[in-house]
Amino acid sequence: MSIAHMDCDAFYASVEKRDNPDLRDHPVIVGGGSRGVVSTCCYLARIHGVRSAMPMFQALKLCPQAVVVKPRMSVYVDVSRQIRALMEGLTPAIEPLSLDEAFLDLTGTARLHGHPPAVMLAGLLKQMEDQIGVTGSIGLSHNKFLAKIASDLDKPRGFSVIGRAETADFLRPKPVRIIWGVGTATQAALELAGIRTIADLLRWDRGDLSARFGQMGERLYHLARGEDHRRVSRDDKLKSISKETTFFEDTSDPDLLDGHIWRLSEQVADRAKARQLSGRTVTLKLKRGDFQLVTRRHALSDPTQLTDRIYRAARDLFAHAGAKGPFRLIGVGISDLAPESEADLSPDLLDPEAPRRAKAERAADAIRARFGHEAIIKGRALR
Repeated sequence: MSIAHMDCDAFYASVEKRDNPDLRDHPVIVGGGSRGVVSTCCYLARIHGVRSAMPMFQALKLCPQAVVVKPRMSVYVDVSRQIRALMEGLTPAIEPLSLDEAFLDLTGTARLHGHPPAVMLAGLLKQMEDQIGVTGSIGLSHNKFLAKIASDLDKPRGFSVIGRAETADFLRPKPVRIIWGVGTATQAALELAGIRTIADLLRWDRGDLSARFGQMGERLYHLARGEDHRRVSRDDKLKSISKETTFFEDTSDPDLLDGHIWRLSEQVADRAKARQLSGRTVTLKLKRGDFQLVTRRHALSDPTQLTDRIYRAARDLFAHAGAKGPFRLIGVGISDLAPESEADLSPDLLDPEAPRRAKAERAADAIRARFGHEAIIKGRALR
């Protein structure tokens, strides 16, 4: 077994507690103002029922003693880089999924390091806690599907192993929602077919699953048997940078949605700047309460990595999307990526104030880099 999945424990909240020890014994919520939503929360808050994407007012009703902290994306990106450096010490085969999780392939590393993968991964978790001050959970198995399941079995500070011999017995009683990618809509469709557990899936013929559920049926057939032949690959070229949030309750509130578009645009811009990239195409993703997905795209005159340009493009896409709420999910992204040296070179002749806003954003970035992300907060971010 040499495929691992590392997932940080309540990453944003853990960084905030690390940087402010006074928060250590308090429930912490990372998110927007009273009209915003929860980005993430620590495990103390989760005990009270707080969850990601929950409206802030509802989270504070459940856990009124919680301390609310504004996100500091630039800090989280920096911590993510430090964790990545530790992983690089184990293997070059790393496939990041987000700032706080990644797959690692440790095939052949035992001879190089003189220790089996489990020992090296335990050392990685200890290094993360001792040197960086954040904790994580590890799943170790013989493929990516099982490794990701394993990492979530015993959070926080978990370390779970699913061996090849016990794979079938482990999977058989599990609900189908344990399969990565099976969301609420897919789960409902499976339940209509009488499929609630992996054991139910195993009773279906491969052809029947494919006929009923298409490509998803083929995927379910193999994953129910613990089969996943995807490789851990660090060579896949990044094609897009995106961020989305699922609301705890469907909403049509225009101010709340506008605030989300700003926050998501800011997070996408922060990640683009951290990777020294920019994007020519801005994408807005909306999912309605009935699970209908609406996607709109706009090609810019030149690539951008500025929050202001991403937000304005996404806001216009939303205004002209023609989609009626309520919505359960909203996402913003950039694609057609280019180096940051190509970003924001051409002035917008139809928007003479754009250069001034771009200059102000670059100045704000410099101030945040020196004094912290909360040194400057846009009013929109408080919605």
